[in-house]
This record gives sequence, C-alpha cells and structure tokens, in this order.
Amino acid sequence: MRSVLRTIASVILGFIVASIVMMIVESINGRVLHPNLAKAAEGIKDRESMRALMASAPVTALLVVIIGWILGSIYGGWVAVRVAGRSSIRPGLVVGVLLTLAGLANNLMLPPPLWFWFASLVVFIPAAYLGARLASAR
Repeated sequence: MRSVLRTIASVILGFIVASIVMMIVESINGRVLHPNLAKAAEGIKDRESMRALMASAPVTALLVVIIGWILGSIYGGWVAVRVAGRSSIRPGLVVGVLLTLAGLANNLMLPPPLWFWFASLVVFIPAAYLGARLASAR
C-alpha cells in the first residue's frame, strides 16, 4: 500500500514540476521574447478573437511553447521516477499521458494552428519517457 501511495504522489509531483517548468518558459516567452503578443492576448474574451490571434502569432512564439512543454515533460518524467524510487519508468509515462490530456484541454480552450495540435499529441509522452529513462538509469 505504501508503494502505491508513493507512486501516486510521485506522479502528482512530476505533473506539478512539469507544469512549473512550462509556466516559467511560457512566462519568459510572453514577457521577454514576445511581449506584444502577450499584451494583445490580455484583453481577449471571445474564442474567435483568440483563434485569430493564435493564427497570427509568430511561429517562434509557438515553438517556444513546444520547447517549454518538452522541457517540462522531461523534468516531470524524471521527478516522477526518482520520487517513486523504483526502476520502473511507468510513473514518468503516466505523467506524459496526463500532460498530453492537459495539452489537449489547453488546445480546446485556446485554439491553435493545426500543426500545433499535432505537436501537442506527440511531444509529451516521448519527452516524459526520456526523463523517466534518465532517472531510471541512475
């Protein structure tokens, strides 16, 4: 029972760490790299205006978000496996699946371009797997 609780806690902590890393990268993106885009997004209340803004967003702004998602997933997968204290990479993969679901929910709320949808489906699990493998190799 203790092992199960530890594994559950490791997944939750991995998800939290991943989210923090992603928020840091996205904050840098909005405050340093693309402040005009962040300022334009502040006042938007309707879905169509947000869709138009996302369609006109520089590709570099969206790529930075993807990079943040990759880095967050790697760290989240790594933390999940290290906290679980097992040689299994499953906690890291669970973090990857949860992040994928969160990314899909994010895309439903803020409709991005089609290529970004595809990236949302393919970045989280492989990156979390990489983090989990790095943690289990130690």
